[in-house]
Amino acid sequence: MAVAAKVRHNNNVTALQENADWNSFGRANASQKWRRQSAAMGNDVTRAIVAAAQVQPGMRVLDIACGAGEPAISIAQLLAGSGDVVGIDISPSPLKIAAERATQRGLSNVTFQQADAHLLPFADNRFDRITSRLGVMFFSDLPRALSEMRRVLKPSGGAILLVWGPMDQPYFQTTIGTILRMLPGVATPESGRKMFALGDNGVLSHALRQAGFSQVKEELVTAPWTWMGTPEEVWEYFQDVTVPFASLIQSIPAERRNEIDAEVVRAIREYFDGTNITFTATVNIAIAVK
Repeated sequence: MAVAAKVRHNNNVTALQENADWNSFGRANASQKWRRQSAAMGNDVTRAIVAAAQVQPGMRVLDIACGAGEPAISIAQLLAGSGDVVGIDISPSPLKIAAERATQRGLSNVTFQQADAHLLPFADNRFDRITSRLGVMFFSDLPRALSEMRRVLKPSGGAILLVWGPMDQPYFQTTIGTILRMLPGVATPESGRKMFALGDNGVLSHALRQAGFSQVKEELVTAPWTWMGTPEEVWEYFQDVTVPFASLIQSIPAERRNEIDAEVVRAIREYFDGTNITFTATVNIAIAVK
């Protein structure tokens, strides 16, 4: 019988990582609507960070900015009922989805709670591993968040952080890249630039060393990023959930909207095989030891 995964709420969540857009009702609904396709699209990237984490039976793992539950759920499955996995996120809505997914899989070794990466509600030296998939780029105070990670890691524990690589890759060039080409007077918003701020080789490594980590290494990895559906659907999904570019999308003049939508769909269609959109994702994986 499946064991219900728990979601705990931390009333001491600070405003450091809080952003009303991340917690919007519309985004929460979109996450539910596109749940199956979104999970499938991220599968290979999830596998990459799980493989890099090299978890062993009995380990305690903290997954930061886990969203709808990855890689926390995959790690809990790999531990096969042993150990302890905690997934945290600043936004409560995706945590409910994460708990439902864990319950459906009968996982009893994973829990989820709302918490801020800048003020982790855990004792020192608690976890063997810390993971974070596509979240670290958005921390408002990266040195503080990395310091908190190091604090709660056990001696010789490892942090495995996966962030976006460069913007010059299919998922972004067909969408945001198309808008920027068609509206040359428009600039990428700061929130959008942050998505790729840690993609350049050495930037995240330097931040980890400054926070006191050792044995730091990072590697750019390219993995499948496949959308199960049509070009129109992936463009709708992108607009629904990609908060950092929301202001850019909203700035499209009404009289140009149909034209730009059509051009984005045309660009995405170049990757359409009749069933799926066969993008790739280039990500940067950093590994560091306390």
